[in-house]
Amino acid sequence: MTLTRRNALAAPLALAATNARAQAWPDRPLRWVVGYPPGGASDAFARLIAGLMGPKLGQNVVVENRPGGGAVLASEIVARAPADGYTWMHVDNGILTYNPALYSRLPYNPDTDFTGVGFIGRFPLYIVVPANSPWSTFAEYLAASRRQAPNYGTPAVASPHHLAMEMVKRRTGLEATHVPFRGGPAAIQELLAGNIESVVIDCATGLPYIRDGRVKALAVFNEARSPEAPNVPTLRELGYADAVAYGWQGMSVAKATPAPIVERLSRDMMAVIQGPELTSRFATLGIEYRPWSPAEFATFVEGENRVWRPLIRELGIRLDG
Repeated sequence: MTLTRRNALAAPLALAATNARAQAWPDRPLRWVVGYPPGGASDAFARLIAGLMGPKLGQNVVVENRPGGGAVLASEIVARAPADGYTWMHVDNGILTYNPALYSRLPYNPDTDFTGVGFIGRFPLYIVVPANSPWSTFAEYLAASRRQAPNYGTPAVASPHHLAMEMVKRRTGLEATHVPFRGGPAAIQELLAGNIESVVIDCATGLPYIRDGRVKALAVFNEARSPEAPNVPTLRELGYADAVAYGWQGMSVAKATPAPIVERLSRDMMAVIQGPELTSRFATLGIEYRPWSPAEFATFVEGENRVWRPLIRELGIRLDG
């Protein structure tokens, strides 16, 4: 038999073997690695979705928290894991988009080591001030900043909140001094205590305070107003067309994971996120979901990379000195 004919016969057999393995998958518990401590938004959504995906897959999905260094440790663990679909990575702006610009060296490459499975959601970001603040509009806040720069809190250095505000400063002429905290709830509590003048907060943490009037929202960084806070204007409608930013989350696996497994995970993940339990919760929290395929999720990330990596480098923000 010629080599060409042998190869021609081998290809269908290899494809059949791959499909057979995919059909038998999964045959043991799976793990979802989260690069942040228990109790935060990433951990909460991973556990919610994992709990609903487990029954669909017929196996338990164990959430494993591996915090450290901007989720670099967790990212390396998943990038080096077998590409068999049993190890998932909770991804976000930082892991897939920001880190290559924030670190001079990384032990993983987000562009080549991961395959996107699915999108979890976009988290609108708000600029909020205390209810008794003298500023009631972004225009007033901006004007005041030219006389004396206010401070603003965020959940962390190089969080989506911090980088979004630095982008807004560049595109609106705002002057403001960053004060990082250990998480969004801590920043909000310091705002309510009168220890800080403003905060950039995401919808999941901030909307309860906006709704009950404990804080005033001056603007949202959305493309359009949120249905959950319809009276809060976007920066775009205030005349700053390029001042758009979100926090976002998703899920990825190691790059060479077989396509049938990625497709199965994507299909099941979309089904649970669009189910009644999470649809209701996402709506209450103001989270924006898009039922993107793996290819559509990859296109979204590529677009984020083109915007944020050059901007982070221009701003000179680094996490490794």
